[in-house]
Amino acid sequence: MSSTQIKPSESETRKEPESPRVNFWQGLVRRLTSIEIIAPLIVGVLFLVSWELFVRWSNTPPYLLPGPLLVIQTLWRDWAILLPALWITLQITLVAFVAAIVSGVVLSILLTLNKWVEYSLFPYAVVLQTTPIVAIAPLIIIWTRQVLPPQSSTFAALVICAWIIAFFPILSNTTLGLNSVDHTLKDVFQLYNASPWQTLLYLRLPSALPYFLGGLRISGGLALIGAVVAEFVAGTGGQRSGIAYQILMASYNLQIARMFAAILLITLLGIAIFWGLTVLSNLLLGHWHESALKREN
Repeated sequence: MSSTQIKPSESETRKEPESPRVNFWQGLVRRLTSIEIIAPLIVGVLFLVSWELFVRWSNTPPYLLPGPLLVIQTLWRDWAILLPALWITLQITLVAFVAAIVSGVVLSILLTLNKWVEYSLFPYAVVLQTTPIVAIAPLIIIWTRQVLPPQSSTFAALVICAWIIAFFPILSNTTLGLNSVDHTLKDVFQLYNASPWQTLLYLRLPSALPYFLGGLRISGGLALIGAVVAEFVAGTGGQRSGIAYQILMASYNLQIARMFAAILLITLLGIAIFWGLTVLSNLLLGHWHESALKREN
């Protein structure tokens, strides 16, 4: 028997590779048209339309419930007032968040390397987390004013209040990650006489990275919440007043549309913080960790 083999032509075997720019735009379009984006977008549009129709149909006065269109108009009109206030709140959030990251990671490493430190300090971290920030914020403001000059004492007090709320998730998640090392790998490091610092650097820290990034996503939103709550308690005005002060003044003056506009800005800022930390987590874990790998079912 003779078999004939049909060889593909040279034009069929040689395929031009797609350019990275084409792949990028195709991936972006596929992402934007996915059900993960379309479904919540439809729900949000339906909610806003229903809200606007209800306000118009019931003739609800703006000082009780403004419609979405009025909120957007107020945001555009008062942008010069609300944006600087949002920037102050963002500064407080970022400083408290960075302080929570540094202190949380350093203390987690100390708790992991020394059990006496863990037994001595971790209960107080739990107490600090469970203490209502509204109850201790006035004390923090009073104490910082006794130590720092007036122009910087309020900002420092607000940062401390936001740090207290954002600190514990990073501490607890990172400590859990550092202690969740595979015992087999740990035995291998001990077999080769690795020092505690070598085990920490090459085994514990990489294993704790997913836990740490999960704590970051929680702590980022809590830092913003802590900054806003601290601003409510402080109630300070002037050029260094944050977005919470604008909400207070708007509620006192029955400028409910401005209050909704300020809340909208806080919400968008919180979403931006969470989205940015999620992108960072995917970049650091996307090539090796199971939680970030995308698999087809």
